[in-house]
Amino acid sequence: MGKLREIVNRNVSGKKVLLLFILTNTVYAIMLWITIPKTMVYSNGLKLLDMMPLGYSPEYITKLLETLGEQGRQIYLTTQLPVDMIYPFLFGLGYGLLMGYLLKKLNKLNSFFIYLCYLPIIAGLADYAENFGIMIMLNSFPNLSSISMKVTNVCTIVKSMTTTLFFSILLILVFVVGIKSLKKRSYTNGISE
Repeated sequence: MGKLREIVNRNVSGKKVLLLFILTNTVYAIMLWITIPKTMVYSNGLKLLDMMPLGYSPEYITKLLETLGEQGRQIYLTTQLPVDMIYPFLFGLGYGLLMGYLLKKLNKLNSFFIYLCYLPIIAGLADYAENFGIMIMLNSFPNLSSISMKVTNVCTIVKSMTTTLFFSILLILVFVVGIKSLKKRSYTNGISE
């Protein structure tokens, strides 16, 4: 816990957190508006595996990869996944520091709450595992291993659950920091009157 606290304390300046937030969401926007739609042109309306937070069955994986065809699978592998290999790193780092920044604002960084900074890192690691699983399946199609399909599905679900938990806690912290800021401002205005 000491090492994590030290790293977070050193890097939770507002400028750093803002820069990482912008970078993370720029990469996310590129995926949402460019690489995912470019891949989905070949999917006949089927969602890509990374976009299914509740997971998917082996039958769905097979149907998607068949529907994508050789060209769609190649675009998934060479267009969508390379960008999605940048995003988990930025997500883990940027949002981990954002969590630390908010905890510091609440004077909770030196408590067990520091472990909340691990949530986006866990989500990022699960995203990497999911991406590697998808790569394996794209490269081995039509010879899909049931193990790779099951493990990739579990990684997708872990990524989604961790991300959902993280954003829920983040919203609560933003709300609490906002309330604290308003109270402080109200108190300061009361003194100056």
